[in-house]
Amino acid sequence: MVRPTLFELNHLCNEEAWRLFRIIGDFVEGFDSLPAFLPAVTVYGSARVKEGDRVYELARQVGRELAGAGFSVFTGGGPGVMEAANRGAFEVGGKSVGLNIELPHEQKSNPYTTLTLNFHYFFVRKVMLVRYATAFVLLPGGLGTLDEFFETILLIQTSKIQPFPVVLVGREYWEELVGWLKRGVFARGYISREDLDIFHVVDGAREAVDRIIHWYNEHEREFVI
Repeated sequence: MVRPTLFELNHLCNEEAWRLFRIIGDFVEGFDSLPAFLPAVTVYGSARVKEGDRVYELARQVGRELAGAGFSVFTGGGPGVMEAANRGAFEVGGKSVGLNIELPHEQKSNPYTTLTLNFHYFFVRKVMLVRYATAFVLLPGGLGTLDEFFETILLIQTSKIQPFPVVLVGREYWEELVGWLKRGVFARGYISREDLDIFHVVDGAREAVDRIIHWYNEHEREFVI
């Protein structure tokens, strides 16, 4: 067995210590900046859709409707759905926040934000996208969007966060996943009936925002930040 040298161990310890400080720095920046943007709604979706795509325009409308209702729009700060939602909020003078992380192929900060924070670590960024959100809107997307969907509903299911609205926009896209959850997961007893009530599927932006407004008006006083 090859054992690390004392020099290698010291170098590793120093590197880990600096990584810890960088993680703390990411958290501090988020905790300092984001409370000023409450109430906020986090919007998730594909980074790969382009302007003119139906999903891009739907996300843009979601951002516009949310900002018009008085919510800040939080996204991951990149292109695609993130850009479109930020853009919709930005175009009507709303608060548009991008929580960006650099990725080698598809993640650059979009220009439609009133605040951009840059994070070094995915898990810190994910905490910030959830920590100050009043609700979550998910548009069609890939692995990242699915990860964000399942992590969010798990946090609600396990009472790690309050039961905020989780709204899936685009029934045609989401219906097969929801069907699998009902037939393949619930039917086998792996989740409970009430777990399926954590999220709701809608067709359009206005329906999504109306659901969030209704919930917010009923529960505003219950928020614990």
